[in-house]
Amino acid sequence: MDALLRLHGQSNRRVAGLMSGTSLDGVDAVLATIEGSGTDLSVEQEGFVHQPYPDALSSLLRRNSTPEQSSVQEITRLHVRLANLYADAVDRVLETSGTSRDALDLVGSHGQTVHHLPEPADCAGEAVRATLQLGNPSTLANRLGVPVVGDFRAADVALGGQGAPLVPYFDYVTCTDPDEHRGLLNLGGIANLTVLPAGAAPEDVRAFDTGPANMVIDALADRLFDQPYDPNGQYAAEGTSDHDLLADLLEGEFFHREPPKSTGREKFGADYVDRLLGVAQSRGLSPEDTMATATLLTAASVYQAYARYIRPEQSIDTLIASGGGTHNDTLMTMLEDAFSPIPVRSAAQYGLNADAKEALCFAVLAHETVNGVPTNLPSVTGASAPTLLGTVSVPGPSA
Repeated sequence: MDALLRLHGQSNRRVAGLMSGTSLDGVDAVLATIEGSGTDLSVEQEGFVHQPYPDALSSLLRRNSTPEQSSVQEITRLHVRLANLYADAVDRVLETSGTSRDALDLVGSHGQTVHHLPEPADCAGEAVRATLQLGNPSTLANRLGVPVVGDFRAADVALGGQGAPLVPYFDYVTCTDPDEHRGLLNLGGIANLTVLPAGAAPEDVRAFDTGPANMVIDALADRLFDQPYDPNGQYAAEGTSDHDLLADLLEGEFFHREPPKSTGREKFGADYVDRLLGVAQSRGLSPEDTMATATLLTAASVYQAYARYIRPEQSIDTLIASGGGTHNDTLMTMLEDAFSPIPVRSAAQYGLNADAKEALCFAVLAHETVNGVPTNLPSVTGASAPTLLGTVSVPGPSA
């Protein structure tokens, strides 16, 4: 506990942030020096690595993200297996930046979501909201010998919130502009949109998941081309989108649900891809046409969400994109076409590593938790009040 008390007294901290998303392909690890709090926050990124999951681990996670196939024994073991892999990722990012473990003060770990159930449902006679991220923070703390903040989403869910998205706090403190109305789009497995009016206060921020980003595209690349993703969007570029099928897909229940809302593999996982493939094949679409349609689904659903839920109250001047989807040239072109004349720019143009942003976010959230600062935004998640996010795990004296 002395380590935590010392940490609380520090204003300047070296923090590792870990993010493993719904793509189930690996974990991003970032190292940063962070000082201050809120809009006075100073963040300097020192290192970034992506640690891929071994194929066997990725397959096991995919299976245990499906209710029909999950195993309580496998989930229990995965909770520790992932923590061990996260520790290795932290060691790698320390090594690449020439930093010793002794210089590390704190870790913020999102964990691997295997199921996200923010809508109330009966559990033994009581309506319950829940979310589950694997990668045991206590295991990670004792492997690394530093305090770890993890399990960020549960506190917001406990107050009736969606537990997602959580990146908007980071967006707010790092990207709010006094004059420009900005949209920030993260293209991970799921797409989420944050809107920052010029000079916004925390209660002015709007954000929510818009639907799939890479999740459906990657699954189709695997099924149709035996590839983990569509490299640079080349398969989609060779196809022609089926606009009738796209219109049917955009009638899905999630796309018409009012924010706050969040989603994941439960809505857009294997079952969704099976149905989409079945319809595409019945319509005689080629594999390339199917990829083009799925890629346009991501772009169109983002724009539809903006036009339906944001634009009537607040238009944006620019859209700033981050995440793995920014490497898909076809997707980025489709977004530019959809949002024109609003420019679509990479987060790199604003000094942010587009791939590292989410991991950096969880470094910041961990830093703010130790500061005692609430980082959920009730205007975004629907929670009844602001709250501290995450549980803090402290290693033993000999760790």
